[in-house]
Amino acid sequence: MHAAPDPSPTQALQQAFAAHLRDPDRASRPDGIEPRRMTIYTDLFFNNIESLIAANFPVIRSLYADDAWRALVRAFYRDHRCHTPLFTDIAREFIRYLETRAGEEAGDPPFLVELAHYEWSELALTLDESDIASIAHDPDGDVIDAVPLASPLARVLGYRFPVHRIRTDFQPAQAPAQPTLILLTRGRDDELHFLEIDPLTALLFERLQQNENATGRACLNALLAELGRDDDAVRESGLAILRRLHEREALLGTRAA
Repeated sequence: MHAAPDPSPTQALQQAFAAHLRDPDRASRPDGIEPRRMTIYTDLFFNNIESLIAANFPVIRSLYADDAWRALVRAFYRDHRCHTPLFTDIAREFIRYLETRAGEEAGDPPFLVELAHYEWSELALTLDESDIASIAHDPDGDVIDAVPLASPLARVLGYRFPVHRIRTDFQPAQAPAQPTLILLTRGRDDELHFLEIDPLTALLFERLQQNENATGRACLNALLAELGRDDDAVRESGLAILRRLHEREALLGTRAA
């Protein structure tokens, strides 16, 4: 195995420059660059990343004092190697970094990774380019006795912690016994909507996302049979769920004939 060739003077300067940008407290400033000019670059690069992450994770930002927040972002900026240069993907890279920190027991709140994913999901759905108007469907169709069509702009999110309730005065140290399930949708008006749902709703919607030719009633009956809950009361509850999913635009309507 051949050793990597020594970097050229230009490459060596670039590497030293980048190392100082990432960690100005521990990586020496490259020779020949005026301190004032170098400080402009170090502040500009870091502040751009910090403001981007703060905008994408406003709840997480609110949980930290200024110094602690900047220390967290500095650690991400210094230690994480991003897999993309796109600003729209930096938020996902921040989640990857938090996942790594969790594995290293960095002392972060136990809900931090899940909260980050919850906040990122909003951004991801906002940027989703799916066009509801281009999908053939009947928005007024009967989602019970015809074939319902799930929206491509709807997601079921599942977490151990109640991430939608976390704020400065509610930071649980332990996950509750029951998980939190959330239906996230982007409607025809491009507004995002969050709805806490129960396990039956989550299971039914996930089945509907994979369904191509069964009616909503048939999907519900098949699910209830699998769960061993095939009784009139639960069935009526399931039919109400189908109607609510339609009202929330998680179901666009029914498939076009």
